[in-house]
Amino acid sequence: MKTATRSRRLAVGLAAAGIVVGLGACAAPSGQATAAYDDWEQVLADAQGQTVSLWMWGGDPQGNAYVDDHLIPAAAEYGVTLERVPLTDTADALNRVLTELQAGSSDGDVDLVWVNGSNFGTGKEAGAWLCDWTPLLPNMAFTDPADPLLENDFGTPVDGCEAPWHKAQFTLVYNADTVQNPPASMAELLDWVRDNPGRFTYPAPPDFTGSVFVREVLASVSGGSDNVPLAFDQEAFDALTPALYDELAELAPSLWRNGSTYPQSSTELDQLFADGQVDFTMTYGPATLTALVADGTYPAGTTVLTLDEGTVGNASFLGLPATSGSVAGAMVVANLALSPEQQAIKAQPDVWGQFTVLDIERLDQADRAAFEALPDSPVVPPYEVLSAGAHAELAAEWVPAIDDGWRRLVLAR
Repeated sequence: MKTATRSRRLAVGLAAAGIVVGLGACAAPSGQATAAYDDWEQVLADAQGQTVSLWMWGGDPQGNAYVDDHLIPAAAEYGVTLERVPLTDTADALNRVLTELQAGSSDGDVDLVWVNGSNFGTGKEAGAWLCDWTPLLPNMAFTDPADPLLENDFGTPVDGCEAPWHKAQFTLVYNADTVQNPPASMAELLDWVRDNPGRFTYPAPPDFTGSVFVREVLASVSGGSDNVPLAFDQEAFDALTPALYDELAELAPSLWRNGSTYPQSSTELDQLFADGQVDFTMTYGPATLTALVADGTYPAGTTVLTLDEGTVGNASFLGLPATSGSVAGAMVVANLALSPEQQAIKAQPDVWGQFTVLDIERLDQADRAAFEALPDSPVVPPYEVLSAGAHAELAAEWVPAIDDGWRRLVLAR
């Protein structure tokens, strides 16, 4: 980012941030640590010379390259050294923070975490996250405060405890060269699996993608997502899940390898699809499909399957641990990650292809033009099409309960 552009962004952002803070920052939850800042200029000053460690899942080469090639150099312009720490499981970062919290550390190893869902909810309940800091970020002014995906994270109120980073949409994908009559609903997909044994499977929960597929089946066998309460309810769980487990157990013999084994991760499922062993895969990051088809990893017939009832959508965030010793630097990085420049770069299919959390209507003409100039994908429909009929994630408490039931009543059958 050039100096002139940075100065313009800061000037606009600071003015906007004044409006946001003037309206009143959200109150932090009881027991949560809060940032001791009320002035963005002081944040910028304190960030000078700080090193910020960003802990994030390391299994996405495009995501890694985006941070290394774009976000790290942008942070350096503000005097912040950003270091990416790759993870195999986001829970590892949370566990480190909880250990530091228990030890009373104020200069921990974790400064930012790419997080959402149960890891955020568990950390918030334990007081692991710094709260009430995101309203001070200038670039929050470019988000819609009423956007439900940014207000709640798997049913847990965000409460200024994490900064939005990008949106995602659960997407089923098929090979149109081998699937001649694609299903139009989840119920039709399950029928297709029975009619085409061995050509479909899904990752074993608790894999993130496998878990959301199981929750989509729950919505289908329950008569629609509206019939599954977002907040966890034991009575609803007991009433609704028997049909889910019966359906998946009955389906198992029609899966790849007769359901005797399941891919252990979405990466393994993707490889099966790439090798032609199955006709479907699934992802929360559909924008990556463009490059996978272009480089020949995926077959030319790779096509997004849109379901009549829609699919689950969510957002992911950057959480700032309460034990961080580089709070100002972490806030600067989170603000940068939320900037129109970085959001537009990240949205480019050949960079990372992630869907923006910004409200495009709140941007000036130049910034809007950057998003409007993004190339159309020959594989992936626009976000507006992908998210049509989208429904919210269930509260995080549903996830381990459903996953545990799947292990006992589907996998063990």
